[in-house]
Amino acid sequence: MSRAIKKVVLAYSGGLDTSVILKWLQETYGCEVIAFCADLGQGEDLQAIKAKARQLGVKKVYVEDLREIFVKDYVFPMLRGNAMYEGCYLLGTSIARPLIARRQAEIALKEGAEAVSHGSTGKGNDQVRFELTYTALAPNLKIIAPWREWTMKSRRELIEYADRHGIPITATKAKPYSMDLNLFHVSYEGGILEDPWESPPDEIFQMTVSPEQAPNKPLEVEIGYEAGNPVSVDGKKMSPATLLAHLNKLGGAHGIGRVDLVENRYVGMKSRGVYETPGGTILHVAHRGIESLTMDREVLHFRDSLIPRFADLIYNGYWFSPEREMLQASIDAAQKDVTGTARVKLYKGSCTLAGRKSKYSLYRLDIATFEEDEVYNQKDAEGFIRLNALRLKIRAQRKKTAS
Repeated sequence: MSRAIKKVVLAYSGGLDTSVILKWLQETYGCEVIAFCADLGQGEDLQAIKAKARQLGVKKVYVEDLREIFVKDYVFPMLRGNAMYEGCYLLGTSIARPLIARRQAEIALKEGAEAVSHGSTGKGNDQVRFELTYTALAPNLKIIAPWREWTMKSRRELIEYADRHGIPITATKAKPYSMDLNLFHVSYEGGILEDPWESPPDEIFQMTVSPEQAPNKPLEVEIGYEAGNPVSVDGKKMSPATLLAHLNKLGGAHGIGRVDLVENRYVGMKSRGVYETPGGTILHVAHRGIESLTMDREVLHFRDSLIPRFADLIYNGYWFSPEREMLQASIDAAQKDVTGTARVKLYKGSCTLAGRKSKYSLYRLDIATFEEDEVYNQKDAEGFIRLNALRLKIRAQRKKTAS
């Protein structure tokens, strides 16, 4: 099998795992390795990563800025559906994988590569997300998952392999956790976080200050929406990636968006994840506020019934599946009038809705008021209640006659 692969495209981050994988692919398969690094706003020195790949014998390195595509075509569609896995997790890692894998597959096809490779372990969700995407978009590509092939079982062994092969790394055997960062969030897993009773140490957090250290004065922010998408902050129009980065900064300064979750992985085990999603948390709250004004009751309730399934599909890696696309079409159809402005208050870790307005509002003061009105006849409620209570009345009568 290894002889049939002459060229492989590796999703490369420059970290310990993918640096070892790069050398391992060269040794094991005797093939040319093309490295692909996606800039999703992780804030790393991508030119240094490119130079490191070349130092390891890679002739072609793709480094691409995908931040605007990531937010516009992946994060925003997800937020339009209010996707939240198990009621807590805003899916920051989950939503990044389909874009990386899609672009990686495109490069493989362009370069005439026979295979693609990733650094996900055999225990995690990412292997599923990467490989479902490869299969959905380029089913003839072979997939090499080194963690499922090689004999190395631990981070310690990878570090020893790197030492033997002269691979420059910054990781150490004492590193207390693993981290994944993009423009939408940061996730932390493993090491010191594997005991779910232990609180995450405050020094691990990258995007947010602790709520205790946040300012004592709240900050109010206005977010403008058009058809379910955020387009402005405090009246200033911004591109998707710029808007999210701006809200990350505002939310992070006020300790917004920290989550500590024991979640159910798709592969069957529970794992403990700690997340920071400051801008995403603000957008989630603001979006809900505009929806409350503009969406019909039954449309809102029906859409809400779809959220757990929508979130599961994203978490489990089915972004490029027909069922996700069908759900997305339904969700987006319900967003056409979700236009307006939401005002949120940021204060010591909490993001609360402070106001909302829209020209498409279905809220009618002349009907909802507790003051005198000439629109709503309160006597109409009597028949409404009687008809809706009929089944309860019959049930109560049956109990009485049966006893």
